[in-house]
Amino acid sequence: MPVTAQIAFDVEKVRKEFPLLQTSMNGKPIAFLDSAASSQKPHQVIDAITTYYREKNANVHRGVYQLSQEATTAFENARERARSFINAPASKEVIFVRGCTEGINLVASTFGKRFLKEGNEVLVSGMEHHSNIVPWQMACEDRGARLRVIPVNDRGELIMEEFERLLTDKVKIVAVTHVSNTLGTINPVAEIIAKAHEKGIPVLVDGAQAIPHMKVDVQELDADFYTFSGHKMFGPTGIGVLYGKEKWLNEMPPYQGGGEMIETVTFEKTTYNELPHKFEAGTPDIAGAVGLEAAIEYIQSIGYEAIHRHEAELLAYGAHQLQQIEGIRFIGTAREKASVISFLVEGIHPYDLGTILDKLGIAVRTGHHCTQPLMERFCIPGTVRASLAFYNNKNDIDRLVEGVRRAVAMLK
Repeated sequence: MPVTAQIAFDVEKVRKEFPLLQTSMNGKPIAFLDSAASSQKPHQVIDAITTYYREKNANVHRGVYQLSQEATTAFENARERARSFINAPASKEVIFVRGCTEGINLVASTFGKRFLKEGNEVLVSGMEHHSNIVPWQMACEDRGARLRVIPVNDRGELIMEEFERLLTDKVKIVAVTHVSNTLGTINPVAEIIAKAHEKGIPVLVDGAQAIPHMKVDVQELDADFYTFSGHKMFGPTGIGVLYGKEKWLNEMPPYQGGGEMIETVTFEKTTYNELPHKFEAGTPDIAGAVGLEAAIEYIQSIGYEAIHRHEAELLAYGAHQLQQIEGIRFIGTAREKASVISFLVEGIHPYDLGTILDKLGIAVRTGHHCTQPLMERFCIPGTVRASLAFYNNKNDIDRLVEGVRRAVAMLK
């Protein structure tokens, strides 16, 4: 049975829910510290997907037979669960996408076609993942608009005075990450949204790194768009959610054409389906949606309060222990941080450090983390990134620290 919010958080019990954490890597028990890239999956999620394929597999919205109706019910129940999870006003504002990247591309493409014109501006931050840069560059190039960037200070925080200066009447949309995948910085998105709305400017929030760590209420934030991926929140790959306010979604044209997103089709003209189906062309990832629902249920069974408390303790412990290593430099020391530790060791390339850690059974991410402009800002080639989840324990941290010490002894 999953751990419930009513009892004390037991990380060792939680770890047993994740099959891959019981395996080894290079002959060593695995210390998985790359959850920001993709999290592990509890057996509840794996079982939900398997059960769907064994017992309910059929296409949705298209069959009068019982199996199709059961699959449709499962799919739409997952949508309603996602709606409730982020407190969206209506399920028709919850669109299933392949992940956060597709969610951003959908908005950049369709919002751009309808609302961007020559001379307009799109405002992003200097810590964005490439998936929240490149789609907007493409939209700007297509419409003759300009991409502007909110700068980042040495701690890895947005310079809010510069944001306000850049927020002119030329800006038609702001796109910003809730939590930096590289730095762990938690951005003041509520403040960003409020200031943008004072000028009538909508805001898209990339929530991929926030959802695994904190409760998100899109109505409280007043976000116009909020998107996240299942695979970073202990669910399957290939599924995610785009929330959008109905007023914007109704104005934006469809993203793709095909089945389900239509109302009527003739060779002369097509009329489009109502929300959310207007943006869900073709057969969706039904099993992925079922798995996402199971992941949401699992997170809620533990509770964000317990998750935050455990991860904050691990983050503080990890930073303190690593700080004892001579020559270490942390990249990203924001006052408000999620459980990401990005660092370099003087004189050692991050790739070399990551390779040695791999041989010791320790999985970390090395490189630019799909944030090349941010690496340029700090004048570095990349970092070693240890990203934590609630299934990590202090032993994982201790192994990381000892691994770094061994690598330093070998490479210096």
